[in-house]
Amino acid sequence: MKTTAPDIDAYIADFPEDVQAILRQIRATIHQAAPDATEDIKYAIPTFVLNGNLVHFAAFKNHIGFYPTPTGIEEFEQELSVYKQGKGSVQFPLDQPMPLDLITRIVKYRVKQSRENKKKQ
Repeated sequence: MKTTAPDIDAYIADFPEDVQAILRQIRATIHQAAPDATEDIKYAIPTFVLNGNLVHFAAFKNHIGFYPTPTGIEEFEQELSVYKQGKGSVQFPLDQPMPLDLITRIVKYRVKQSRENKKKQ
């Protein structure tokens, strides 16, 4: 039985080197798009937090799960339509290049939402 990683570094270290490289790339992409967000492990997966959960990501056998909440999926529905999805999640296959530009735009959208929601409080 796997235990929950204490931080994102430990989470990434638990995967094969090729998957680690992809996870580090996604992590850096999110950091660049949301420099004020902090890192955490929530629901046993890497999470970026900015006035609440911003986005999550996780590695699986054949894909990277990316979780920008349902609103993040809805806003980019057309571009994400080529990927398998669930409510608030999308699967990026490991055997294809990661759509880092799309991830950047989704994260920036979520940052904007987060800041707007904070102003309303």
